[in-house]
Amino acid sequence: MDPRAWLLPVPADRRPRRLGQLVVGLALYGAGQALLVVAGIGVDPWDVLHQGLSRTVGGQIGTWTNLLGAVVLLAWIPLRQRPGVGTVANVLLVGTSLNLTLLVLPHPTGLPLQLLTMVAGVALVAVATATYIGAGLGPGPRDGLMTGIAARGHSVRVVRTGLELAVLLTGWLLGGTVGAGTVVFAVGIGPAVHVLLPLLRVGGSRPAMPGPAADDVGAGVVSRSVAAGPPPACR
Repeated sequence: MDPRAWLLPVPADRRPRRLGQLVVGLALYGAGQALLVVAGIGVDPWDVLHQGLSRTVGGQIGTWTNLLGAVVLLAWIPLRQRPGVGTVANVLLVGTSLNLTLLVLPHPTGLPLQLLTMVAGVALVAVATATYIGAGLGPGPRDGLMTGIAARGHSVRVVRTGLELAVLLTGWLLGGTVGAGTVVFAVGIGPAVHVLLPLLRVGGSRPAMPGPAADDVGAGVVSRSVAAGPPPACR
């Protein structure tokens, strides 16, 4: 089957830059997640679930990131969502980068170093998010799920809040770490990406998103960011 039949087309302008920026952004996203993991004081809601599954079932957290990304992508089928190259690359690269970075990262000792590592992780995820969303090659599988459900007549904020509360609670019950890092991520990631995205958007075009544009997909629970609606970390 010709993949062009189900993948969003890659924009014709600046393709090498778009593809390179996509790969760099996804790799940096996994590295930022790894910093949050080794900080040990809380990760973002989806990574609470990935971490809980890793601790309860076994396997690496990055492997669960990729596996759940693939499962969520399958849920796009009944929602009639169309992925982009960036969506597929997200499923393959983010968790892989996370696992590889964890192999070389030292674990900080003492609260000051943990806090510094956590802030560095949130900052790196913000840069990475703006980098790969700015490539305009498709949303992450989790955000595509959210916008697909919202397209059925539901509020984007309500859907995101429900999804992220569900994964956060499930991950916490499985042993994932909820803490200061979770809160800082929730409060900080949206405003940071909101500032960075215009600087990293290729060709000045809006990122490819199914449903609401990325700038409108903000949301809030311990959720990933302020309810005013800057873009989330698009996964």
